[in-house]
Amino acid sequence: MSSNVGLSTPRGSGTSGYVQRNYAFMKPRNAGYGAPYPPVSGANANDSTRAFKQRQPDKQILEHDRRRAVEVKVMEERERLEEENERIEEEGKGKVLSEEEIEERCEALRARDRERDLPPRERRQFKSYQVHELAEAKIEESERLRKALGIRENGETGEISSGRKDFEARKRDRERY
Repeated sequence: MSSNVGLSTPRGSGTSGYVQRNYAFMKPRNAGYGAPYPPVSGANANDSTRAFKQRQPDKQILEHDRRRAVEVKVMEERERLEEENERIEEEGKGKVLSEEEIEERCEALRARDRERDLPPRERRQFKSYQVHELAEAKIEESERLRKALGIRENGETGEISSGRKDFEARKRDRERY
């Protein structure tokens, strides 16, 4: 055996003594290559006072998913109409829709669904791979919370709390008069 790897002797082990790498072992992912968020840099990277930066969802991916949902509805409607046509043909009762009429109905459904903004789904309904939808829902939730608590866009608090800056500003105002 070389380099003190593996068994000192394969005798009695029931193996040939050949040592190979475990390809199933997954190294723990740290903030380096392949991490979902960029590594935190700076002298006080672990300081809790720095502002949290929300990861922005990709608008193109969200728009693609919305359009795809519309097309799925259109395809389901087309299949339903075609199956209904087949059923009518078999029974010999009623008027069969032509391909152009089916296409017109599908186009009308497509136009109606594109104009109407679909209601956002609840956050718990998202799958783990829908990271952009989750990020968008999280931003909306943060925005509602920010408005409810009176927190301004730039991170400063509203009139509810009086921070050090407000105290110093009031002190300067009192000294002026």
